[in-house]
Amino acid sequence: MVSNHFTLTKRLLGLLLLIAGVVGFIAILAIDVLNPGRQGGIGPAQRLALGLCVALALVGLTLIPLGSQPA
Repeated sequence: MVSNHFTLTKRLLGLLLLIAGVVGFIAILAIDVLNPGRQGGIGPAQRLALGLCVALALVGLTLIPLGSQPA
């Protein structure tokens, strides 16, 4: 009987959060590029979402150096 026990490490969690933050940031900015007919540019909800994506990416960056410790 083989037991493959997967442990989420802080490094992996950090990488996942960093990727999610960067992809989310790019996706929010792409909304304005793909839908140029809207007026007003980036609105307050988009600014809030961009800020949350930046925060998510920064939290991810702080977790990466912690290495193989369990998350």
